[in-house]
Amino acid sequence: MNKTKTLMVAAALMGSSALSASAQDLSFIMCGDIRPADQATIDQFQVDNPGVKVTMEAVPWGTCQDKSMTLAAAGDPVSVAYIGSRTLLKLSAEGLIVPAEISEEAAANYQPGVLKTVSSGGKYWGYPHAFSTKALYINCDLVVAAGMECKAPATWADMIAMAKAIKETQNVAGIGIAGKDFDNTMHMFLDFLYSNGGTVIDAATGAPTLDSKETRETLQMYADILPYGIEGPTAWERDQMKDLFNDGKLGMYVNGPWGRGQHAEKVPNQMVVPVPAGPSGVSGTILITDSIAVFKQEDPAVEAAAQKLAQALTSGAAQYDLDSTWGLTPILQYEKIGVEKPFYVDDPFWKIFVDGISTGGPEPLVSDFKSLQGVFTNMIQGVMLGEGGTVDELVTQAGVELAEVK
Repeated sequence: MNKTKTLMVAAALMGSSALSASAQDLSFIMCGDIRPADQATIDQFQVDNPGVKVTMEAVPWGTCQDKSMTLAAAGDPVSVAYIGSRTLLKLSAEGLIVPAEISEEAAANYQPGVLKTVSSGGKYWGYPHAFSTKALYINCDLVVAAGMECKAPATWADMIAMAKAIKETQNVAGIGIAGKDFDNTMHMFLDFLYSNGGTVIDAATGAPTLDSKETRETLQMYADILPYGIEGPTAWERDQMKDLFNDGKLGMYVNGPWGRGQHAEKVPNQMVVPVPAGPSGVSGTILITDSIAVFKQEDPAVEAAAQKLAQALTSGAAQYDLDSTWGLTPILQYEKIGVEKPFYVDDPFWKIFVDGISTGGPEPLVSDFKSLQGVFTNMIQGVMLGEGGTVDELVTQAGVELAEVK
């Protein structure tokens, strides 16, 4: 059986029970373009469920999430929508979405840790649909020019030494550390915190755990590497660094698997390696997902149909197409559903992003994501600007602030 046929069979099994034949109109907001695999899945879904009509709307990335949330708050929700998993707890707290119906069998097919990004109170609040892990990108030409061997820094001390050599010999930033008031400033910090054995929220009790030795060590590393980084770091977010990297003005920075394609032409001698380990941990990464959320409906039959549609879109050929063509970390263990040779098998590049999953940690799931982001921004900018106290005091304050985030 070929790969596509195998995946289509797997998708069919997940949604094999036909829905009621009564007319049901479903609406779906998708960020970006409508992919052929999604359209094929929807077409087949309508064939398998006579009387169900699906209207799929492509909305630009900058506004798609806000549109879905605004419609729901106004009492005119779409059936399903692509949405950042970080918003799920807020939407569930406001009664705008319903739990995702992910069976134990389906849950076992996800990569380890993925479902933690959508879990709260013993329920899944979305169907994970896009997944990323992170790694360290290195411009080997700059490293060699600095008189060092271009090899993966195993520890933070190794990374600092490499950044120092690049800065002092090449007069360019050795490393890019995000400090802007933006979500990936927190994300980058968590890449390093999780690589130092740290946590943010206790998974069992929900208690904040940021005020810790591991967090202090991570923030101290930021202070130690700051002299060899980008000037004015509080003005930079991660995605802006790709141009510096491409122009030979940045030695290394943390990015997702899509970075390989972004740098391939201008930095052919790039090396992609795991995020180095801190003194109290092993290499890890933040686990981030976007999800398909099912919005609460007045008609239970429409809600049931929306669950089936979400299951179809996040399994089988549609999901595999998204992972492989968008350059995302595989969200499912495709070997388990019959894919003979998934795109990430036997590829050293993908091995880095897949191996980090087991030691990674989730993007913290809270109702007030902006306040959570602010906790990290205040702490990070405090050390970058030399304001707010010592590393110890900044982490203590961050712990106090996190305790107030709902």
